Amino acid sequence: MSKREVLDRTSPENIALIANLQSNLRMSWLVWLVYRSFGLPILLGMLLTTQPDIVGGIAWQLLWLMPALIVTPWIIKGKSPYVLLVSSILTLVYLGASGVTLFSRFYDNGIDVVWVYAIDLLLMLVINVWLFKLLKRLPSMNGELNS
Repeated sequence: MSKREVLDRTSPENIALIANLQSNLRMSWLVWLVYRSFGLPILLGMLLTTQPDIVGGIAWQLLWLMPALIVTPWIIKGKSPYVLLVSSILTLVYLGASGVTLFSRFYDNGIDVVWVYAIDLLLMLVINVWLFKLLKRLPSMNGELNS
């Protein structure tokens, strides 16, 4: 039987890694918010032959992003395991929605604009990876169990 390695959450190495993960999460989150809010509707407005309304697309994306905008201050801080856990659930929902949208648009529009949705999916995947890594490193929500 192997011994489980215990993570020293107060070590200088772990604190430096937490700061790096918080920075990566913050940057990825802000890039995704800007891309999803403005980049996606603008690109689709320029690339689709139906010429959808860009302003309407931005308004729709901002409405769709309301839950993400609400948790943005806590994601940017990246310190509270409780809120980050709830945020990770929210980002998993956004990741699933991005994946479904990607595949439905692939069958609807073909490969011409699928890369616009693929960028959104990849950004959400990166955010989820940073969140999971950060949650693993932050102090435990129920305290350390000494066994």
